Amino acid sequence: MAFKTELKTILHLAWPLLVAQITQILMGVSDTIMAGRFSATDMAGVAIGFGFTLPIIVFIQGVTLALPPIISRFNGAKKTDKVANYSQQMAWLTMALSLLAVVFSFVFEPLLYMIEMEQAMRLITIDYIYFILLSMPAFGLYQVLRNYCEGLSITKPSMVIMVIGLIVNVPANYVLIYGKFGLPQMGGAGCGLATALVFVAMFIATLLYSFYAKKLQPYNLYQRFYWPDFAALKECLKLGLPIAMTILFEVTLFSVVAILLAPFGANIVASHQVALNFSALMFMIPLSLGMATSIRIGYLLGEGRPEQAKIATRCAYFIGISIALFTATFTIFARLPIARLYSIDAEVIELASSLLLLAAMFQFSDAIQVISGTALRGYKDTAWMFYLSFVSYWIVGMSIGCILGLTDWIVPRMAAAGFWIGFICGLSCAAVLLGLRLKYIQSKPLEQLEAIH
Repeated sequence: MAFKTELKTILHLAWPLLVAQITQILMGVSDTIMAGRFSATDMAGVAIGFGFTLPIIVFIQGVTLALPPIISRFNGAKKTDKVANYSQQMAWLTMALSLLAVVFSFVFEPLLYMIEMEQAMRLITIDYIYFILLSMPAFGLYQVLRNYCEGLSITKPSMVIMVIGLIVNVPANYVLIYGKFGLPQMGGAGCGLATALVFVAMFIATLLYSFYAKKLQPYNLYQRFYWPDFAALKECLKLGLPIAMTILFEVTLFSVVAILLAPFGANIVASHQVALNFSALMFMIPLSLGMATSIRIGYLLGEGRPEQAKIATRCAYFIGISIALFTATFTIFARLPIARLYSIDAEVIELASSLLLLAAMFQFSDAIQVISGTALRGYKDTAWMFYLSFVSYWIVGMSIGCILGLTDWIVPRMAAAGFWIGFICGLSCAAVLLGLRLKYIQSKPLEQLEAIH
């Protein structure tokens, strides 16, 4: 009965998060497609600008992900006053980071002149980055309020507001890129401004929801003002910094591989991107499941029910592995149609379809490691999550990928396939190490689990 209850609860929390995460990806896809239809130069400028700003966005978002495990535990323990305090402390911390991004927007331009590229592309990239960096305060506060709602097990607003963001993004792109309603044509730079406007719109929508929603009234987020509390800020940063760095290392890993594959030619890089893009879409399922598990574990620990938290973890593993079995099977049998969706080039299709076979294997270890890692967030054990992920991704995965992909030491160099075998090895290592760490943490008595690590 307990297993069935947790199964239903986690699925109820997870499905709106899944829709929100997929919608977030679709916003990036719409930027790329619409800029590409304007010109190849504009699409390239957007791609470079996105690559430049992504680490900043990921870092700020990662820090705010410390909020759900903190306030879900307070919510379970019925300490509603602390929910408001820590939420506002996270807002202070995020604003400080966001304002650093705004300051950076005034000094980053010389960096782009150190990179060799066409002047037209450089100007598009500069404008794109400038608009994104200026919107970081709105983005940061949106993430705080989103995680405030999700930490209190209210996940549907994130889904609705993210869909609103996509609805705003597409027409805003069209108007700003092509210069409609009397506005000048901005090309790819218009994507940056459109994205900035979406961040502001999502912040305002989440602010209004969190202010007026009856479900959130007992937490008194806006009834009392809290000045910065350095002890609480330190706790938020101690928990959030490892999360941010873990996500950052994972994102940069895949970016670096694309650069290392560049000497093998455009078709190899393109096939790698096809497999990576599809895998990222599939990854949203276990990620959303893991986020829901983290929230649920924090709540159950706050209620003083560590055994039920273990059951919730087992439910997440069961759902995650079951879904991975389905998505991996689908990937294997549909790999050619999937590749054809991305490209019309016969060589790219053939290479991508072979990588998608490896991507199918990738999904099992990816599901286990992300559920284990996000469950550790629920236990506030983020430092070890960071250490083990770094070792798995960069020391194990990247080393094996470089040896197989770039050298003839063991077998003739395998290019992209070698790196994908490295991904599988790295993620499998992470699945084992994070799973063992989670088992160790779950063996601790409740008194030790109540402390912030």
